[in-house]
Amino acid sequence: MLMSVVVAQVPVRWDVDANLRTVIDVLDEAQGGDAVVFPEGMLSGYDEDLAPLDALDPATVDHAVAQVAAMARQKRVSVFCGSLLASGGGWHNAGLFFDAEGGHSAYRKINLAMNERGRLQPGDDLPTVDVSCGGETVTAAIQLCREIRFPEQWQHLAAQGAQVFFYLTNAANTREPQGVWRSHLISRAAENQRFLVSANIAHPDQHCPSMVVSPRGEVLAELPAGRTDILRQVVDLDATSGWYLGQRRQDVIALNYRPS
Repeated sequence: MLMSVVVAQVPVRWDVDANLRTVIDVLDEAQGGDAVVFPEGMLSGYDEDLAPLDALDPATVDHAVAQVAAMARQKRVSVFCGSLLASGGGWHNAGLFFDAEGGHSAYRKINLAMNERGRLQPGDDLPTVDVSCGGETVTAAIQLCREIRFPEQWQHLAAQGAQVFFYLTNAANTREPQGVWRSHLISRAAENQRFLVSANIAHPDQHCPSMVVSPRGEVLAELPAGRTDILRQVVDLDATSGWYLGQRRQDVIALNYRPS
């Protein structure tokens, strides 16, 4: 089964209207059936300094979400897009999935970064989503930024049937050694034998690549760091496998996900 993925490595600002225009510009060029992937915090804005969150209007974010849902339906594409979302009196860092029918759902980040703790609320579920692909259904999962450090989450999602991981990040940090997060992405793909599609922001200090990795850990396509660009890649989801996961000795150690 073939899937066409489009990765948008674009700037993200604390300006919902500007961010929405960027998303619409990218979707204008998308083709029916594409899975289009944007970075973490794409709609709302995001940064290591979350002080601008105090001035963020939830209604403005909700309007942007509705606009992207309508655009996904109009273009007949699937969209994976990050945003801060208000709910329950607080904010979550979320990965949004928009289907080609105009519906959407949200994954709320369960392992928050240190700058997010005390400002954002963690999620408590690791869902998968069903993506329409050439008349068939593909099971996918979303992970966000620092969750690259928690391989047990990815293994859980693979065991739940995810065939492809969509990884949304806002990683521009000079304190991180170059190459480490790239290695993590390759490992998450290879150890689970799943495709991994990563979208990071365009930023001079970008330390995590926007790229597509195969279930063998091969980097199929990668964008140059720091510049605004678009990547298009067709992947064959029949290459996914459960061979390694099926060899796990769970009599010695078992990983069980228990939502609180």
